[in-house]
Amino acid sequence: MANVRVERTDDGGFRATNARGAEVRIGGGDEDGVFTPVELLLAAVGGCNIVTVEPLTSQRNKRLVRLAMTVQAEKVEQSRLGPVTVTYDVELPSEDARSVFEAVAERVHEKYCTVSRSLQEGTEVRLELP
Repeated sequence: MANVRVERTDDGGFRATNARGAEVRIGGGDEDGVFTPVELLLAAVGGCNIVTVEPLTSQRNKRLVRLAMTVQAEKVEQSRLGPVTVTYDVELPSEDARSVFEAVAERVHEKYCTVSRSLQEGTEVRLELP
């Protein structure tokens, strides 16, 4: 089970923490040094894809020289995003690595990235009040 705690900090900001001690600051789009909730969602999509693609290409002896991506989406309504677009930025170790990378990236996107699949399939979000 995955879980994070999100709370208001003493200085009036917000942070999310996990049981392993990681922390990320959360705020509005006009604040420096913080992620907005939408940016965290996009980071989760990118992170899920990239941490799954990396070991799979490496296991096939096609470790990418550069592996990065941009994840973007626009609001189509005040509280709703349009399509999320993941754009890879890679440097291949050789031309024959292209087919391996493309096959792995497509398979990860279609089957193995929990975050992307959850968004695509519309995972239910439940609210529990004290």
